[in-house]
Amino acid sequence: MPLAPGREAVVRVTAATLWSGPEAVRPVDRPAIGPHADIPTWVSGMDADQQVSDCVLSQLLLGERVLIEELRPDGWARVVAVEQPAAKLDPRGYPGWLPAAQLAAAAPAPAGYVVDAVTTALRATPGGTVALPGVILGTRFAATGPARDGWLPVEVPGHDAPLWASEVDLTPLPTNAPTATEVLDVARRLNDVLYIWGGVSPYGIDCSGLVHLAWRRFGVRLPRDADDLARATTPLSLGDERPGDLYFFARPGHDVHHIGFVSAAPGASGYRQMLHACYTKRRVLDEPMAPDRVATLVGVHRVTPLPVGASAD
Repeated sequence: MPLAPGREAVVRVTAATLWSGPEAVRPVDRPAIGPHADIPTWVSGMDADQQVSDCVLSQLLLGERVLIEELRPDGWARVVAVEQPAAKLDPRGYPGWLPAAQLAAAAPAPAGYVVDAVTTALRATPGGTVALPGVILGTRFAATGPARDGWLPVEVPGHDAPLWASEVDLTPLPTNAPTATEVLDVARRLNDVLYIWGGVSPYGIDCSGLVHLAWRRFGVRLPRDADDLARATTPLSLGDERPGDLYFFARPGHDVHHIGFVSAAPGASGYRQMLHACYTKRRVLDEPMAPDRVATLVGVHRVTPLPVGASAD
């Protein structure tokens, strides 16, 4: 079945970048828009200013579903990322543009496994040649048969034959909602990852992307942007937070612009610690909350447990 407006498709690359428009793509972005989407090369080629350009909206993982809205003759597709809630933009999901070559029309089978490694590689045969490197934490797969010598055959969009994933790097997709501390432990594994505006990968990530990806590992879909996350979570009184809850930040008269995980119980004299993707320091950091950050702290929220696969939007 070919790609067509009005139909769903799935991402066939390890990470497809969602753009504000085809005209926003810069020469430095070429590795990210090719049919194989070389995200490490893309990230390493950008300077500090290019890393935070708002031409990037988000990223979608291998197998993630989109609704195609428009296909252009130049190879671009306008889509809605239906697994990334964005209530303020579109009730169906996050809207943006992708190269159509990064999509496949095949409908995915129900996933039973999720990548638990920060990154892994899929192979053509058990333990054989790498067929798809850089598969990302939180990517979901359906198995196509039994494991063989520690390798599991999985269905991969854009590949006619199954590829093989190391059983060590996969885990069954949970059927129960995780605890906040379990999610925090996953987020901590991304400590020191580079800050990339719109990033949702271990090669580069932003503040809300860190929260979205850590919860995604457990099959829970949270909104993609910080302000939507604030509206979809449960407010607490400052001082009642626990590790794994979420801090939110805003300047006077403006909407929420930053988010981070509570990474330690609050201490005396207002001491607070946070794991977050820091725009100013351009890294994921676990650090005490600095006075200038405290000045914009507007709340702490908790993710209410949801059924796995449900959306908090």
